[in-house]
Amino acid sequence: MTLTRDDRFLSARIRRSPALTLSVASVFLGLAAPAVAAMEGTPEYGEQLQGFEYPYPVERFRLTSQHQELEMAYLDVPADDPNGRTVVLLHGKNFCAATWEDSIERLTEKGYRVIAPDQIGFCKSSKPEAYQFSFHQLASNTHSLLESLDLEQVTVMGHSMGGMLASRYALMYPEHTEQLVLLNAIGLEDWKAKGVPYQTIDKLYEGELKKSAEGIRNYQQSTYYVGQWEPRFDRWVNMLAGMYAGEDGDLVAWNQALTSDMVFTQPVVHEFGNLQVPTLLLIGEKDNTAIGKGRATESVRKTLGRYDVLGEQAAAAIPDAELVEFPDLGHSPHIQEPDRFHKALFEGLSQVDTTD
Repeated sequence: MTLTRDDRFLSARIRRSPALTLSVASVFLGLAAPAVAAMEGTPEYGEQLQGFEYPYPVERFRLTSQHQELEMAYLDVPADDPNGRTVVLLHGKNFCAATWEDSIERLTEKGYRVIAPDQIGFCKSSKPEAYQFSFHQLASNTHSLLESLDLEQVTVMGHSMGGMLASRYALMYPEHTEQLVLLNAIGLEDWKAKGVPYQTIDKLYEGELKKSAEGIRNYQQSTYYVGQWEPRFDRWVNMLAGMYAGEDGDLVAWNQALTSDMVFTQPVVHEFGNLQVPTLLLIGEKDNTAIGKGRATESVRKTLGRYDVLGEQAAAAIPDAELVEFPDLGHSPHIQEPDRFHKALFEGLSQVDTTD
């Protein structure tokens, strides 16, 4: 029997019963039950993060992409006392526009207008059942959004996966990028070329279905915060886990699998030498993020995620780069130590001459 994509997402279309959920999951993956469906104590959010409140009003940019009518959610926060500059904040794979809450507040206080989109496939934006995800496509979507807002020149700042996207944006639209800021960007190395085996999208999907709040919290504690934990971090765990726990969790998991494939197969590190814009690298050296390292051999795994080395390598490869390192911080310095991080950010932003 040949199963179509419509068959695969029959449950998402008809808001199925628990019994049908088990049946569909068993057919496709041989699972005993959808593991994310009943995480005790975890909030349940909708496909587009309905039920989770953002710190600022959410706008909607409607676009036609790949024969589909889609919505791109975004925040557009004006400056308290405008300095004429706009910063576009690009979230990571396990993050959303809301995760930039503290940075948005500080940037707008300093005079910057802030645009923070949720990319297609993430958070409060559309979750297509089929989409050719690429950093080129997401950069094009982001540029269309900025054009609709009549923004000609922006500083683009990307965290984690958003760093890969921000790099691609700067490569595609250098004339519209006054500065590039990479905050613990993943993709500072090519995991596939280093020996990490490829994993099919179906296998990635199977793994996504097993996500739980506990697993997300444990990963974030070890990777984002260097073993530390504070109650304020739980908000971001619940934000992510709640999408998986909701009734559309399978569609969320499928989009996460598709974007994981994009991240693994579309390295941008080999093009760092082509960047034509001033670039600020902000690196927590205790970060150890490396996509797929769990399926690599032990000898390969030891070479991956060395941000104390990767930051220096990236700075050497990018023609006009400044590197700022935080020796004791992990993957999310802007959340872990916001005062110290933003002091360095504002010093770096001030180095760019925007008077021409």
